[in-house]
Amino acid sequence: MIDLYTFTTPNGRKVSIMLEEVNLPYNVHTIDITKGEQFTPKFVAINPNSKIPAIIDSDTSMTVFESGAILIYLAEKTGKLLPTEQKGRFQVIEWLMFQMASVGPMFGQLNHFKRFAPEKIPYAIERYEKETLRLYGVLDKQLSGKEFICGDYSIADIATYPWVASYEFQGLTLDNHPNLKRWFETIQQRQAVQRGMAVPA
Repeated sequence: MIDLYTFTTPNGRKVSIMLEEVNLPYNVHTIDITKGEQFTPKFVAINPNSKIPAIIDSDTSMTVFESGAILIYLAEKTGKLLPTEQKGRFQVIEWLMFQMASVGPMFGQLNHFKRFAPEKIPYAIERYEKETLRLYGVLDKQLSGKEFICGDYSIADIATYPWVASYEFQGLTLDNHPNLKRWFETIQQRQAVQRGMAVPA
């Protein structure tokens, strides 16, 4: 059984989507980061960096934090959504790292400065919006002629989808990136994705 420590953020939803896709049973523990629950000694013992998500796998007595690491762990545990042959495997890992190093940080900064910062800083908003749109372009080009980021549905798609799903919240559109928009709408229809995006309830 997997214990999932999460909240209603894109990084948290990556893992609940993955758990739904691979059909692993799991218990949800809501860590309300708006109330500082990630800093409690109990949670810091699970993730010393005080960030969600994290999991504890009672089958292996393993604790795993960092959303990308969790996705790799669950893919290897189940033998799903990560190719085993070297070329395909590393292409998926490349695009997973792209999400973690570029999409998440840049989209996250745009969310912060556009929606949550106590004062509007036009330079910051313009910088992160421009970079978000550039990353939309990178994804749109990668998706040309492909249904999913690496051809077949994988943890690269699962990692990226919840961040792209915030485009309306960010005041953006996918209309200028037709491949990305098609990809987004395709994944949006997956039942496991819909269930995972609703966690925690």
